[in-house]
Amino acid sequence: MSDAAQLRSLTRKLLADHPPAGTGRTDFLKARFDAGLAWVHCPVGLGGLDAPRSLQGVVDAELAASGAPDNDPRRIGIGLGMAAPTILRYGTREQKERFLRPLWTGEEVWCQLFSEPGAGSDLAALATRAVREGGSASGDWIVNGQKVWTSSAHLARWAILIARTDPDLPKHRGITYFLCDMTDPGVEVRPLRQITGEAEFNEVFLTDVRIPDAHRLGEVGEGWKVARTTLMNERVSIGGAPLPREGGMIGPVARTWRERPGLRTHELRQRLLTLWVEAEVARLTGERLRQSLVAGQPGPEGSGLKLAFAGLNQEISGLEVELLGEEGLLYSDWTMRRPELVDFTGRDAGYRYLRSKGNSIEGGTSEVLLNIVAERVLGLPAEPRDDKDVPWKDLTR
Repeated sequence: MSDAAQLRSLTRKLLADHPPAGTGRTDFLKARFDAGLAWVHCPVGLGGLDAPRSLQGVVDAELAASGAPDNDPRRIGIGLGMAAPTILRYGTREQKERFLRPLWTGEEVWCQLFSEPGAGSDLAALATRAVREGGSASGDWIVNGQKVWTSSAHLARWAILIARTDPDLPKHRGITYFLCDMTDPGVEVRPLRQITGEAEFNEVFLTDVRIPDAHRLGEVGEGWKVARTTLMNERVSIGGAPLPREGGMIGPVARTWRERPGLRTHELRQRLLTLWVEAEVARLTGERLRQSLVAGQPGPEGSGLKLAFAGLNQEISGLEVELLGEEGLLYSDWTMRRPELVDFTGRDAGYRYLRSKGNSIEGGTSEVLLNIVAERVLGLPAEPRDDKDVPWKDLTR
């Protein structure tokens, strides 16, 4: 399937067979997935048609024009942007058939159990343990540990999880990747209230959580390799989301500038122009990166885009607060809530300013991303790592 006209015809047939006005939202999304129009580049039977990724826009345009519902991608971003590409690359056929459809339709929300209190920037130092029951080569895994900064854990049905399965190996080599059932009685989710007043993040405690070996993703001990696929896709999904011109954080401050000329100063004008240009460059760079994905999996370039996204958001939100003067110091609502998604543009300037502080931490700290860009994009010498070949159990923690 490589012809835009064929895809357009298939999309119109979907709309004729399942009119959006008379079809329930979930039923329509299931029908779209089964027709191969969810993500057209994926294999037939798994939501796709083995078509070029670039043709997804043909489908999306037809559906948008008809008023068809989408799958609320902001709410299920972790599943779409991180779990799905990892399952597609490393999952068994059974895993793909079980998890991808409800993931895409939004019937099952996903979260990411990676970071730990002692393993954030240095994720490979994680201490959560997974031990095979009875030492059997095919037995269930019993998992104990703690994860932190887990977005959407309070909503999630499933989680992507990395745990240490061999402490005698160096930290990058003794890790295995799992799909964890968040409804297991051994999973406890506690809210973490943030500077915004909300608790979109959580800490998760795992106590004797039983994971069947059928829910292991990839080979035992190769979890870091699998996790790198997740992390590279995560950075693209955070920093490279498709946006129109003046989409994202630059939109509200540009709109305020146009609508309220009394707030303007020469110095603020110069800063706004500079940030507007940088935001547009980042947007177009993201478009180029998405086009390059047609050729395969994302590379380390996504780290550079996510790095730029974090810095821009913080500078733009700071400029907006200054532009608004005393009004910028107001904060509309400090209610403790557990939101389903992060809404940067639908909130006030104070929220944007506070929430953007987390952008340089989530999805890989800016310091770690600078190392990745230096070593894997620019080809600079690697930073010395004395613990690279030391067994994890012998590391100082």
